[in-house]
Amino acid sequence: MDEIQQMKIKNFKYLNQIASKGATLFTGSSLMEMFPVCEIARSENYDQIIYNRGVGGLNTDEFLENINALLLDLEPSKIFINIGTNDITEDKYGKQWMSHLMDNFSKIIEITKNNLPAAQIYIMAFYPANLHLPWQTEESIQWMRLRTPENLARCNKQLQMIADEYGCMYIDCNSSLVDEHGEQKTEYAIDGVHMYANGYLKVFDEIKNLI
Repeated sequence: MDEIQQMKIKNFKYLNQIASKGATLFTGSSLMEMFPVCEIARSENYDQIIYNRGVGGLNTDEFLENINALLLDLEPSKIFINIGTNDITEDKYGKQWMSHLMDNFSKIIEITKNNLPAAQIYIMAFYPANLHLPWQTEESIQWMRLRTPENLARCNKQLQMIADEYGCMYIDCNSSLVDEHGEQKTEYAIDGVHMYANGYLKVFDEIKNLI
């Protein structure tokens, strides 16, 4: 992890000391960190306490190393999790990136279930990406080259199987986010992976009855 990620996690540790137990938690990497769920929920007149513990750039190894600060210490009653897209790379994990990702994801769910057996866990499908935006650079295309519709669909199928195995709820919010090619719609796209708030408003519409 870099210094910024370490700073964010250290800050969460302090905040967790005063946080309310039994609240709703959204946790994961940048796709969760950039979800303005607390503000959207407040604007929609939700009274529930919601925490966001997303940290941009985290992979599943780093999430496991910091699972206390990012999840367990809050003792939430509802957990929405989106972690693992940063594992979709051969640069670090080689051809075994998929098995590495899913093995670690299963470990995260096992640890959570063992420590918080009464919590409801919602496994969120990975959002669509878009490698064909007009503002893509060679560098960005290389960075996200494996985030094809086919690979993301494979990941989401595995996430759904994990959800079924561990008695979690799998949530796929992608129907309103994808274009006719199965890629992230241009109007939501920041860089082809991350979304503006208009995309997250669509996500919130899909999950608001579960919060």
